[in-house]
Amino acid sequence: MPTKSNDKSKLTAQAQVSVPAAVRRRLGLSPGSMMVWEDIGEYVVVRRLGAHTSAAIHDALFERKPARKSLKELKAGIAAHVRKRHARD
Repeated sequence: MPTKSNDKSKLTAQAQVSVPAAVRRRLGLSPGSMMVWEDIGEYVVVRRLGAHTSAAIHDALFERKPARKSLKELKAGIAAHVRKRHARD
C-alpha cells in the first residue's frame, strides 16, 4: 500500500535522481547500493535490490582485521619483498 511523502527529487540532465535522506535511511541505502524500478499499474515502485549492503558483505568476507604493525616492521617487510622479487640467481 503506497504511503504519502513530501520528499521530492529532481531528474538531472544526466538522468540521475537524488534519493531523499529519509528514504535512504529507511531502505538502508549507501553509495553503491543497487535499486530496482518496478512498473506496477499506475505506480512505479523503487526498492532496494538485495538484502545486504556492500559494507556488510565486505565485513562478512573480511572478518579478521590484520594486526597493526609498526613502521619499522612495515619497512622491513617491504625490504624483504623487494630483495626476494629482485634477487638474481
